[in-house]
Amino acid sequence: MDRIDKRLLTLIQEKASLTVAEISSRIGISSTPVWKRMKRLEETGVIRDRVALLDPRKIGLDLTGFVLIRTSDHSDKWLKDFATVVSAIPEIIEVHRMAGDVDYLLKVVAPDISGYDEIYKRLIDGVTLSDVSASFSMEVIKSTTALPLDYAS
Repeated sequence: MDRIDKRLLTLIQEKASLTVAEISSRIGISSTPVWKRMKRLEETGVIRDRVALLDPRKIGLDLTGFVLIRTSDHSDKWLKDFATVVSAIPEIIEVHRMAGDVDYLLKVVAPDISGYDEIYKRLIDGVTLSDVSASFSMEVIKSTTALPLDYAS
């Protein structure tokens, strides 16, 4: 990956709706090489997808929670069941398997605390958990989907 690829990726991470012509103008190369680079970056999986980012509060999702889960069952079957349950709950927008004291970290969005309670009930009804705790965001200080490209090679 060269500096032109990195510049292209920086631009589309900032605004994925830029046209090839707009990108080529900002990078300083013609449209055809930009299109070919984007195609290659998509085919190699560097660019996974292009999406619209929504403001959760503007669509009634005023509560963001981080759910910490511990389990005493680490079997393949339990993990498959857990993955099925969390995948079926659209309000769970991220799931991370963790190292350390917590086994899983979930990022959840809900309209309010009672909305979170409904999500919690669906979660514990679907899979056996040893311990579940949650913390709720009071203020977003930084939120980005842009990845740093200094490490890209």
